[in-house]
Amino acid sequence: RAESDYSKITRCIKYQGRLEVGKHFGRLLGEKLAGSSLFSDVDAVVPVPLHWLRIWKRGYNQAEVIASALAREMDVPMRTDILMRSRRTRTQTKLDIDGKARNVAGAFAVSEDAAARFRNGAVPRHIVLVDDVFTTGSTLGACFKALRSVFPPSVRISVATLAFVGEV
Repeated sequence: RAESDYSKITRCIKYQGRLEVGKHFGRLLGEKLAGSSLFSDVDAVVPVPLHWLRIWKRGYNQAEVIASALAREMDVPMRTDILMRSRRTRTQTKLDIDGKARNVAGAFAVSEDAAARFRNGAVPRHIVLVDDVFTTGSTLGACFKALRSVFPPSVRISVATLAFVGEV
């Protein structure tokens, strides 16, 4: 919930440039996943991509900071060459559920290079898609849809975030 002290974690990473916090919690999350048999076959960690203009303004992608530490802890590669932001979107912070879904619909795509590698037999077994927070699922759902448009159901796609917004 917004009033939870835990909400400060993602805000300080995203808006205050506290990258060390993202790395710390990414490592903790990576430790948990690495210790689970459900994630023993992961061969790619993919951060939710930001549009280049947002990266330029902010200076970093908070999902990539978290994903990098998580991937290092799991001893698997972080792959920023698979999923791309195909268009710029508005910030999600002030949108309702339907607005968030419309905002990110079609905003992600699998890179042509990754699609070509897949057609040539380079198929991942298990992808972990990483973002900082899960609110309505619109962003992660749009990313999942883009990945699934190229990768068949035999490729597992899991989601890992530092937080989720919801009722306890």
